[in-house]
Amino acid sequence: MINKILYGLIGFFLTGFNISQNFEQKSMNLQGNITSDTTKELSYRLRRDYNLNSQAVILQLKKYYPTLTAEQLRQWADEKRLEMRIIDGKECYFRHAAANLLKADKEAKTLKNHIDGTLKDPLNSFLKTYLTQIINELQTKEKQQSASTRFKIKYTLTVSADAVPAGEIIRCWLPYPQEKNRRQFDVNLLTINAKNYTISPDTSPQRTIYIEKTAQQNTPTVFSIEFLFSSVAEKIDIEEDNVLQYDTHSALWQTFTQQKSPHILFTPSIEKLSSQIIDNETNPLKKAKKIYNYICSHYPWTSAPEYSIIENIPQYVIDYKRGDCGMVSLLFITLCRYNGIPAKWQSGFMLHPGKVNLHDWAEIYFEGIGWMVVDCSFGRRNIFFDNEITDFYFGGTDVFRWIVNEDVGAELFPKKQFLRSETVDFQRGEVEWRKGNLYFDKWRWNIKVEKVN
Repeated sequence: MINKILYGLIGFFLTGFNISQNFEQKSMNLQGNITSDTTKELSYRLRRDYNLNSQAVILQLKKYYPTLTAEQLRQWADEKRLEMRIIDGKECYFRHAAANLLKADKEAKTLKNHIDGTLKDPLNSFLKTYLTQIINELQTKEKQQSASTRFKIKYTLTVSADAVPAGEIIRCWLPYPQEKNRRQFDVNLLTINAKNYTISPDTSPQRTIYIEKTAQQNTPTVFSIEFLFSSVAEKIDIEEDNVLQYDTHSALWQTFTQQKSPHILFTPSIEKLSSQIIDNETNPLKKAKKIYNYICSHYPWTSAPEYSIIENIPQYVIDYKRGDCGMVSLLFITLCRYNGIPAKWQSGFMLHPGKVNLHDWAEIYFEGIGWMVVDCSFGRRNIFFDNEITDFYFGGTDVFRWIVNEDVGAELFPKKQFLRSETVDFQRGEVEWRKGNLYFDKWRWNIKVEKVN
């Protein structure tokens, strides 16, 4: 009930793209007797992400559009080529709006490449070589998984000095590896800079280590862990005839084909897009492949606003024709579920050499086959790959993954009292004290990755 109230409020708060001072002053009861001024918090987050006026965006785009006007920007915003919202009657642009335009808009991207030249992504070059080797390994040994790789991770979250008064307890949740996953195993905690800590159960859909520390005056508060885990690459190639009919009475099918508010919803936009993609196809494998190919070819990667201020993430992708890894994964999951294909979320970090970052992807289930990975975001790199590795990320994943989450919006362990900084995913961590949540601008995270075999 709490989540329904909260997300209903978020929807009301964001739908009109207009914030009033009176609305900001409203508050709601989130959990028991804990009162949070949620609308004020969401307003702060929205203003933080949509913090540019038209002149600032014009200045960022001047190199490519020297005669650009505020009126033209407004038209681009109306056409969903730029992310803009009306806040207190003013046009406020997303802080990455200009960069996103140059990445995703065909006309703007062509113009940028003409002026700046086309930049090469080192990760594409790395993957072309690496994936070819992995595919050869799997074909030679006639198996689905590669040899394992052992990773050592040091993860640190540092709360800024005086973010809370000295003497107050800071509660912190750090990301920790999932253990019950066939692609990730042998997790071993090495060090932690606290005497007392709690590791969430290995069944937790969003895996954490919980630590408390006392804030000291003029001193940052540091939470740090170091651990090992093993990971394998995997590629599952299946034939259409091997896919059995779903048992629609099973708990698995019913759980992973249902809607989940606020981001996995069978809206009219999903229904329309599904009809466009699927047409008359009835085979679930072909349906999923059609959805995957469509998303990979139609929605380029761009920076995303914080998920907590987006009312419905798949709708955002459809409207703006772009999105980051998690956004296109949620669209893929929603379209699969709408078509009766069990689908779920996975996320954590990508650990590729020189390209360590947050990352999200999906898994889908076929009767008689089981679960397999689908990574639409890495699938968008297909245009850079040779034919033999083009479809690797439909049913495949590389070894450079740290899996933290198996679901979205799950409750943390122990329970968090205040509105999370990240209401959908859990990667960077979460921090709070007795008077409220500590948002991302109150702390920073750092990750160090080492291959140990």
